[in-house]
Amino acid sequence: MAHSLTSLAIFQGVNHKEMIRSLHVYGSVEIEREFLFERKGRYVEKKAKPLFCSEGLQRPEISLGLVFGTWRCIFLFRSNHSLPQFPTLLCPSRNPKLVDIPNLANVLKFISELKPKKPYFDQPKQLDLVVKEDRVGYGEVDQAKPQRFALKQDLNRLPDSESESEESEDDQNEHSESDAKTEILKKRRTPSQHVAGLCLEDLSKYFGVPIVEASRKLNVGLTVLKKKCREFGIPRWPHRKIKSLDSLIHDLQEEAEKQQEKNKAAAMVVAKKQKKLEREMRNIVERPFMEIQIETKRFRQDNFKKRHRASRAKKNQESLATSSST
Repeated sequence: MAHSLTSLAIFQGVNHKEMIRSLHVYGSVEIEREFLFERKGRYVEKKAKPLFCSEGLQRPEISLGLVFGTWRCIFLFRSNHSLPQFPTLLCPSRNPKLVDIPNLANVLKFISELKPKKPYFDQPKQLDLVVKEDRVGYGEVDQAKPQRFALKQDLNRLPDSESESEESEDDQNEHSESDAKTEILKKRRTPSQHVAGLCLEDLSKYFGVPIVEASRKLNVGLTVLKKKCREFGIPRWPHRKIKSLDSLIHDLQEEAEKQQEKNKAAAMVVAKKQKKLEREMRNIVERPFMEIQIETKRFRQDNFKKRHRASRAKKNQESLATSSST
């Protein structure tokens, strides 16, 4: 089956480095696998729940360094591209523990034994751009520019003692003011232990409110909260998605109550759809990087059009009533 391999993407857990996921593509067939790379024990293959192949989940174009939820792509092979470089963790010749997981080891061995192709100049530049961004984001720090000191003393004349004393007093005042500002900033700044102790469960309690309000309730700054979201693989604060689903569920509840009196079969269909939306909302709270399903987006659009037509019809009736009364 390895000979029909179209592509292979391997992801590592952002928070748990020992967790590894792989996405094998054989033509139109996609297979997901999950592994546990224990440092002091054997490598184990675990039962993988579908994540990248989830129904209705919009998956972005996979590229090296891509962060998908709490997973980061560390290896990417495509049959029509040049051979990728193997990290030490996934190199069959350098990591003998890969023998414990043959479903991944055999595929990696097959790729490593392929002959390198000639450079393909027409391939998209997206991969290079992502790699460059990844290098900057992980490890490289902008070096501080060297400070330039200006000499205030005129070398063509002797130093003036009075001017020197005035300058020294000004410098002391500037230093004292800057020290006072830094002390105020330190007092205002949230303790690093509190920020480090925040987990995904703490954040999920406030997914239903805007991010500004959530930052106040969590007692952290907005920038710190956004940085924490990036650590957990949350590209956007899911307040809007949850609010949208909540309003749809509320509309379905009202519709179910109306249909209960007229048509029980229709009411059951509405109740079933309501449960599906509630389940989707719970999934987004648990996995906030997920997008709203395509079917739900269509239903939301139809519901908006329905409400818009109803409001227009109501306005027309009111205008006709006022015109007839006059």
